[in-house]
Amino acid sequence: MAPIRLLYIDDDPALRRLVSKEFERHGYSVQLAATGEEGLRRLRAGGIDVVALDHYMPGQDGLQTLGSIRADPDAPPVVYVTGSDEGRVAIAALKAGAADYVIKDVGGEFLALLRVAIEGALAQAKLRREKEEAEAEVRAARDRFESLAAERAVLLREVNHRVGNSLQLVSSFLLMQSDVSPDAHVKGALASAYGRVLAIAQVHKRLYTSDDVRTVALDNYLHALVADIGASAADDGWLSLAADPVAIDPDRAVAVGVIVTELIINAMKHAYPSGKGPVRVTLHAPSGGDIRLCVEDDGIGSRSLSAEGSTGLGQLIIEAMAAKLGAVVTVHATDRGTRVLVDFTGAEATRVVD
Repeated sequence: MAPIRLLYIDDDPALRRLVSKEFERHGYSVQLAATGEEGLRRLRAGGIDVVALDHYMPGQDGLQTLGSIRADPDAPPVVYVTGSDEGRVAIAALKAGAADYVIKDVGGEFLALLRVAIEGALAQAKLRREKEEAEAEVRAARDRFESLAAERAVLLREVNHRVGNSLQLVSSFLLMQSDVSPDAHVKGALASAYGRVLAIAQVHKRLYTSDDVRTVALDNYLHALVADIGASAADDGWLSLAADPVAIDPDRAVAVGVIVTELIINAMKHAYPSGKGPVRVTLHAPSGGDIRLCVEDDGIGSRSLSAEGSTGLGQLIIEAMAAKLGAVVTVHATDRGTRVLVDFTGAEATRVVD
């Protein structure tokens, strides 16, 4: 192991020789300086592990020299050496940045204490360096994580952008095919498929236009979704939405959007056999955390989410999406309309109550 490199600064030549002899006997490599200025020049040359510094010296005293040493951010630790009646000076040295102090005596009995103080100062310096290195590693790791997270967010937005564009293209094809199909059943099936794809595409659009890809503003999403559905059906004000602001994760937003789409399609098909009437969508999110989605109409009423003559696919989709949400779906039907409530209660089982 390499020897500890000590710089001892003291104007007393006898003490310098005594320190050099004693510490070299214990395996140290000792450098000597008679003044503060000389000690600083030796320090600037490098290769010093620790400094022992006397207080009284001609010209620049120990406290001034200590201040100059501590001005260097990479300075080695300093042990201050004072006389027996200089407690106030020792305290000043500690406040100025000395690692420790030792009270010297003419006979040299303080040398054992000085060696202990030097070894303690080196141990403290080592611990401080290790702590700083660990903190630097933590900061670097955090910076790398933040950089990777930002890069991942950009990539996710790009993926959502591409997926959203593809889904918009698919929904447009479905709508075009529905418009040109002569068969009413085929036309209705294509229109339903269009709405379902649109519900998913709108979520991806929200994600790639948002700074946070982890959540979707459900109220804004439903406004856009309802507007698109209304536009595809030549809306003249029959479809409306009132929504409280609430954010949820994208998967749950898709489930809500698909449920809303299915319920609107169901109302469009079955609530008003003789024409078109109002369909109202509301989203209520009280401060307690529960969310209630409501889709209602003023039509002929229905005892089921699947009207007579339909395939029942819409009801199956609603039940599957409600299960994904952990929601309870309740249908209130009278002869003056149907009101469907979807409550996000956190219940593990999903049920449909007529």
